[in-house]
Amino acid sequence: MAIPMQDLSALRQAVIEGDVPASVSAAHTALEKGVQPVDLISQGISPAMAEVGKLFEEGEYFVPELLMAARATKEIFVILRPLLAQAGSKPMAHVVLGTVQGDLHDIGKNLVAAMLEGGGFEVTDLGVDVTPETFIAAVKKRPVQIVGLSALLTTTMPAMKTTIEAFRAAGIQGQIKIMVGGAPVTSKYAESIGADGYSETAAASVDLARRLLEA
Repeated sequence: MAIPMQDLSALRQAVIEGDVPASVSAAHTALEKGVQPVDLISQGISPAMAEVGKLFEEGEYFVPELLMAARATKEIFVILRPLLAQAGSKPMAHVVLGTVQGDLHDIGKNLVAAMLEGGGFEVTDLGVDVTPETFIAAVKKRPVQIVGLSALLTTTMPAMKTTIEAFRAAGIQGQIKIMVGGAPVTSKYAESIGADGYSETAAASVDLARRLLEA
């Protein structure tokens, strides 16, 4: 049952403010009123996270605010995932994310995961210091459309290239789209290592993922 956008205003506002208890409470209330989980995502979480991304790009929000909104989104999905599975709702695509081998930073990756989930994607987060073999195993385990590689250090950027080369050697590069990001990464570097796309911010990763699917 699709409902007017304004009926989920409390949920959207709670997510934008990063208020976890209020977000969870609003999600429960909406579900009790008959809102379908998929509508709660498309009309509640997704526009809220898009607004958070906009505020970040405009300089009104900073990393702490993004993390709070991401945490609120994560807690809502704890409620929604079993309901979505029960209803047979299919995500837009399956994305595997990870910070490449040798890099232990996860803030950027976590933000991307939250943005993508809010945008209707299923996300498998492999964590940090992820080897090429672990990425390959995840892709072979079940259907994956997009793989996201993150690096925050200049010294670990070469691991992105190594991972993409491992995909090629394993014969799976043509089966997936590869997106990369992280503070030292540039679009030129992404192109040079054979990635399909580069996202400068977590908010932009959703649009990038959608474009890669269309391509």
